Amino acid sequence: VRMKLAAVMSRFMLVLLALFFTGYGHGIIIRHDVGQAAYDAQSIDYPAVFFLEREGARKVCVATLIDEQWALTAAHCAEETSLGAATALGETFAVEVAGLSRDIDLVVKHPRYQQGVADNVDLALLRFTAPLSSPRPILLNAAKNELSKVVTIVGWGYFGIGTLGRQYADGRMRYATNRISQSGRYLRFKFDDPREIVSASLPTEGMLGLGDSGGPAFIETAAGVRLAGVAVGQLADTIYDEETQGQYGAIAIYERVASHLQWIESVINCGRCIIE
Repeated sequence: VRMKLAAVMSRFMLVLLALFFTGYGHGIIIRHDVGQAAYDAQSIDYPAVFFLEREGARKVCVATLIDEQWALTAAHCAEETSLGAATALGETFAVEVAGLSRDIDLVVKHPRYQQGVADNVDLALLRFTAPLSSPRPILLNAAKNELSKVVTIVGWGYFGIGTLGRQYADGRMRYATNRISQSGRYLRFKFDDPREIVSASLPTEGMLGLGDSGGPAFIETAAGVRLAGVAVGQLADTIYDEETQGQYGAIAIYERVASHLQWIESVINCGRCIIE
């Protein structure tokens, strides 16, 4: 799954745990044996989730509102959309949140953001020019208890099925579910093949595809939905093929929000974003 999206797409490969880390955008790749309608979503279902830029029918990069005046995304989204250039010039950048136009005036990248470096932290905070009265922000997951939890992922990007990988971009919002298989430096989950005799595939299991960097991974807690991760890439072996991104067996990589709460708090001073 590739996560860096732009009119002219750049590419980098980062050696990570003897595998390659691909840092391009994701949409939703679904099970081959489940109809598309099962994965359809609407903005009203996830009002705090929004895309950053439109390129024809495509929607590029995703962010999640975590405070009345701040959203969280992948840091490279500022470079792969017009957002970074606009704010660097002191201009505002317009996005649509819950059906209303809103302006972003500041991007704050994580201090350890540096592409191609092993300890790169691909996160950025986006500031709106004024607090939003709605929708309600998504609180952050503070407990490092994500292992084996089911996550919901959301995206507008390239559609595809597990047997083939990415296929085409139609700009439709979709969601999928998966189960966290590793929760260390990153959160990871695998796209299980339902045809296998022993398969842990969920009814709406899905994987990332080309289209929306920075997308959320939500988990359900006793206190409600929490933002647990931000999409940053996919692991692939040496026979990785860009054209088959998201096939069964692919492993998604998300920045682990719980590992970066101190930085988030230091930037936006929002303890209520973490604890109600």
